[in-house]
Amino acid sequence: MPRTLSPVLALAVILCVACAVQSKDSSSSATFADSTATDSAVVAAARAVSADSLLQHIKDLSADSMEGRAPGTPGEEKAVAYLTRQFQALGLEPGNPDGTFIQKVDLIGYKAHPTASFTARGKTIALRYPDDYIANSRHKRAETKVPASDVVFVGYGVVAPEYGWDDYKGQDMHGKTMLMLVNDPAVPAPGAAPNDSALDSAMFKGRAMTYYGRWTYKYEIATAKGADAAIIIHETGPAGYPYEVVRSSNSAEQFDVPSPGAEKRVPVEGWIRLDKAKELLRAAGLDFDSLKAAAKRKDFKPAALDAKASFDVKIDSREIQSKNVVARFAGGDAKDEYVVYTAHWDHLGRDTSLKGDQIFNGALDNASGTAALLEIARAYTKLASRPKRSVLFLSVTAEEKGLVGAKYYAQHPLYPLANTAADINMDGVNQWGKTSDFTVIGLGNSTLDDVLTRVLRADGRTARSDPEPEKGFYYRSDHFEFAKQGVPALDPESGIDYVGKPNGYGMQKRDEYTNKDYHKPSDEVKPNWDLSGAVDDLRTLFRVGYVVAQTSAMPQWKPGTEFKAKRDSMLAKP
Repeated sequence: MPRTLSPVLALAVILCVACAVQSKDSSSSATFADSTATDSAVVAAARAVSADSLLQHIKDLSADSMEGRAPGTPGEEKAVAYLTRQFQALGLEPGNPDGTFIQKVDLIGYKAHPTASFTARGKTIALRYPDDYIANSRHKRAETKVPASDVVFVGYGVVAPEYGWDDYKGQDMHGKTMLMLVNDPAVPAPGAAPNDSALDSAMFKGRAMTYYGRWTYKYEIATAKGADAAIIIHETGPAGYPYEVVRSSNSAEQFDVPSPGAEKRVPVEGWIRLDKAKELLRAAGLDFDSLKAAAKRKDFKPAALDAKASFDVKIDSREIQSKNVVARFAGGDAKDEYVVYTAHWDHLGRDTSLKGDQIFNGALDNASGTAALLEIARAYTKLASRPKRSVLFLSVTAEEKGLVGAKYYAQHPLYPLANTAADINMDGVNQWGKTSDFTVIGLGNSTLDDVLTRVLRADGRTARSDPEPEKGFYYRSDHFEFAKQGVPALDPESGIDYVGKPNGYGMQKRDEYTNKDYHKPSDEVKPNWDLSGAVDDLRTLFRVGYVVAQTSAMPQWKPGTEFKAKRDSMLAKP
């Protein structure tokens, strides 16, 4: 028998053995998880998570003095200093192997000052920035001009071979302005009546958004197609948030990680309000509703408008060195393997053009998740004995700019991703009381969900799938950058079944936050907050992480999950 196997055969053997071992040991692993999560010492350590301490951290991080915690501002320095002091006070080790609590993150900042207009059949549609549209150019140059570009409506702008879907049908998009719909193609269920909103579950996961529906994909495909501009038509339902969120998020300075090939990115990327898009289409002799209906079919073909788009985007760019804050709780026998908890410390900063309150305090988003990170870290310091694996507490920068800090860590990990067992992310906590359930975005993606389900069951609670899958939350927070690199990632959110509250209360509160506070200066600590449910959730996440840190086997992606192949390949390497 040969001393070595071919790479392909070796991978097959490894995966087959892994499957056999997993099947044989699944029952014993579950029993181990149950007993570990309910161990009296672990439960006692979890009690260190405190509503009073959690609230104080949220207040501190979302105070006006933090100036909205925007990267590259004095607010960043204050937030980073606060987190560093808190980790030091807990007795945690510096998380960077260089002996510091800081991972320096090289970023390029872009502040756009655009002008734009459409002309259709001799009529000019004037656009006011940022009230009617958003336009950015992530190019390191002083100005980007797109004069008199042909406008083409490309439906949802999707190319998805696995669904037999191509919105372009071979048409050349070079030099064009692509006007596109947000979210996935909303393919009606077979036999659905004209007014029936049911979607085909076999196409783009039905109601659940896939990555094809995210605005990041829209700009990526526009780049691949050689377009001069990609403009997304905003609709509140399909986007998952009102236009004001687009306005506040994108009119501020944007950041990205310097990367080769950035000069090839689509020159102009933006959004347009629905009413302005309809005005443009009417002027071009077309109807929005008819075009949208056509875009839901596989036989859709791009519709060229008798219209031109012009953009002049002046850019103030700068290079900055932002910071991820990282602390380490050393493990025992497998201390070179890691369970990572993440939460982003940044928010939107200050908008001096606003009248009245100009500070985006970001109390829920994400002072609360960052405070949760500190509380879970405190619980680990109360353990009677250390877990086998080490635990990393990572508070990242520039999430609001496109998961940029997490992207930087995933591309420049301080510890090998092959040795990273899991990422557990916290982006907002429950502020409305106790729930009998706990939401898991992407429930069923990985064995981490199984661990969470068993821990909840021990407490008489249940795991719930995303009640708003059409909003694509799995692609909207820092765990996604870990998942893209193959690391199993858990994305928990507040439950919706509130103890002692009527049916529908949870969804009502979610909608209220989205419509009134999300990415607005009003996202502040409210006097009626009840963090008792958040405490339950954080104690659960502490125990889930502890189980993963104690269990010999690495968490795995479930079969059929888009991240599984990368993880399997990563773990198969010697």
